[in-house]
Amino acid sequence: MIYFDNSATTKIDPAVLATYDQVAQNIWGNPSSLHKMGDRAYQLLTSSRKQIASLLGAKQDEIFFTSGGTESNNTAIKGTAIQKREFGKHIITSSVEHASVANAFNALENLGYRVTRLPVDKEGRVNVNDLRNALDTDTTLVSIMGVNNEIGTIQPIEAISDLLTNYPTIQFHVDNVQALGKNIWPRVFTPRVDLSSLSAHKFHAPRGIGILYKKEGKMLSPLHDGGGQEKGLRSGTENLPAIAAMAKAMRLVLTDEADKANHEAAIKRKIVDYLQDKPGIKIFSPVSDDFTPHILCFALEGIRGETLVHTLEEHDIYTSTTSACASTKTDEASTLVSMHVDDKIATSAIRLSFDESNTIEEADEFIAVFDKIYQHFAKINHLGE
Repeated sequence: MIYFDNSATTKIDPAVLATYDQVAQNIWGNPSSLHKMGDRAYQLLTSSRKQIASLLGAKQDEIFFTSGGTESNNTAIKGTAIQKREFGKHIITSSVEHASVANAFNALENLGYRVTRLPVDKEGRVNVNDLRNALDTDTTLVSIMGVNNEIGTIQPIEAISDLLTNYPTIQFHVDNVQALGKNIWPRVFTPRVDLSSLSAHKFHAPRGIGILYKKEGKMLSPLHDGGGQEKGLRSGTENLPAIAAMAKAMRLVLTDEADKANHEAAIKRKIVDYLQDKPGIKIFSPVSDDFTPHILCFALEGIRGETLVHTLEEHDIYTSTTSACASTKTDEASTLVSMHVDDKIATSAIRLSFDESNTIEEADEFIAVFDKIYQHFAKINHLGE
């Protein structure tokens, strides 16, 4: 079995699962309880938060636990819009965001907020000058993803940060769900970033747990009212086993990070070298410093993406269409459409996504299997004639 769908979710690390089980069985008190068991849970919660903050280059009080990337994104976006609505109702994002960001902006637009969606170039990247021209006195929020989840584009977060230095009252949110552990963190988590989202199941931790970084002093309106956990920003009893496991997973994924990223890049390069001269193949994720090492999106002209995904699955190779969160919906190629890729090619795209557990041998096997598929469809579609 070859699993090339790590951007959708990763397999939980056995050591991380062991941490989860140990905490679930032995430290099961409520961190808010006053007794000894509660205090033990609270101490683990605090130490996990401290470890995560240190690994991310943040302060302990800037780390808030959520249920995952979707909740973190919604809390950052809607929480800012509500908190700052008396100062302005203009908010800015890109046209290629993950559904949890795009739909949060859609919901706010339906409530009367004015939304600017920045276009992207042929590589799926926003232009900082477009952002500069979009800013006005009513702007309260800019939300731009660090890494595109469909084709792996690294957005110009550093240049955007430089621009927004002159606009200190605008809160800057970066969806970094696809960025952790790819040896690019300083490029997508600058000192100007006010809010940043992470999802644990993208780096070998359990599902249902995530992080919202909120810079000290920045204000958000909570989306949940309750017992006041997470300093009132995210009420609800903390998922302590998952939090401790996430801290463990983050430490592991960031160990030898550069070596792991280089390994993923080698796998990507191997497959790209095979694909790049094939008639009818369009590559959207080149080997480049402007793209992450772990995502490779390409299209085989004349065959729909879901057909190719299922054909590969018959050979025990697991991939996805452009975004697993939208792979069963009609908007599955939203980034490519925003890049003005022809619909027939955009709907033929699939995404391979790697992690450190994948191997060059798996890349070789993928190439061998795909080549037979390619030759079959090349004859049907008369490619190269």
